[in-house]
Amino acid sequence: MRTAVYSTRAYDRDFLAEANRSAGSRHEFSFIETHLDVHTARMAEGHDAICIFVNDVLDRPVLAALADAGVRVAALRCAGFNNVDVAAARDLGIALARVPGYSPDAIAEHTLALILSLNRKIHRAYARVREGNFALEGLLGFDLKGKTAGIVGTGQIGLRVAAILHGFGCEVIASDPCPSDALAEAGGRYVGMDELLARSDIVSLHCPLTPGTRHLIDEAAIAAMKPGAMLINTSRGAVVHAQALIGGLKSVRIGHVGLDVYEEEGDLFFEDLSGKVLQDDVFARLLTFPNVLITGHQGFFTREAMEAIADTTIANLSRFEETGTPKHPVTMDMLAGRQ
Repeated sequence: MRTAVYSTRAYDRDFLAEANRSAGSRHEFSFIETHLDVHTARMAEGHDAICIFVNDVLDRPVLAALADAGVRVAALRCAGFNNVDVAAARDLGIALARVPGYSPDAIAEHTLALILSLNRKIHRAYARVREGNFALEGLLGFDLKGKTAGIVGTGQIGLRVAAILHGFGCEVIASDPCPSDALAEAGGRYVGMDELLARSDIVSLHCPLTPGTRHLIDEAAIAAMKPGAMLINTSRGAVVHAQALIGGLKSVRIGHVGLDVYEEEGDLFFEDLSGKVLQDDVFARLLTFPNVLITGHQGFFTREAMEAIADTTIANLSRFEETGTPKHPVTMDMLAGRQ
């Protein structure tokens, strides 16, 4: 099956090529570095499938262009599909596939890396020591043991974060409209969102992006948080209202912020912009705060996760080639619980 792979970097090519070889080299890839949008959709002409990532656009105009180009299936190299018009894909006869799970440990461990780095000021200490500054003023942290950690969203990743924080000695509370029995095994218990915000020293977001979670953390939510709390987001950028976040930092309502995602990241992340002037004023403002640590959507980026993503993508394409249905389809009935 001929597949146009958008938003690719060298690591995508390497892992997909290896997974394809392991599966008998049955697929032919055209690797495209640019994002998929209505202007680049024509690059898929002559291909049976496309493969996209989190910041590619798969709305109705793009899907229509892909259908005209002969594309029959779109394989997502991720679990979330908030960037996809599922109804339009159904109407146009394009099958959708995703990677429902690859390595919850990868993102959970990155979440803890952000928490520990912010708390113990590792990013600031690293810069100081390289300049010969060994003073400790401004680097004071706190013990995680005995603190209250609030987990918003208890899917596989949220549950893993809960278990790790419980291991550090935190009291773990969580909120999710679909409770999991596994939370108790991870050492946590459920509370209402209002209680979670009011009591948590650390609020860590692990929920999907849905109409109900878009800007879940807004001005009202920030005002309801425990003063000085740490906010971590490794889920989807638009779960947090970035402008409201700036207000919370300026008022010192929020003590620390760790982000691996950002609501307007499509024009920033996965690109080398080191020689350019950032045009996103909100993002640039966030970078000015000494208690903010941002990584460029790298939480998933471990060898184990990349291997799993590539293997599942190949399995989706192979199953579609054989049966007309991918192994892990995205369907209309999944929209209510959009991942």
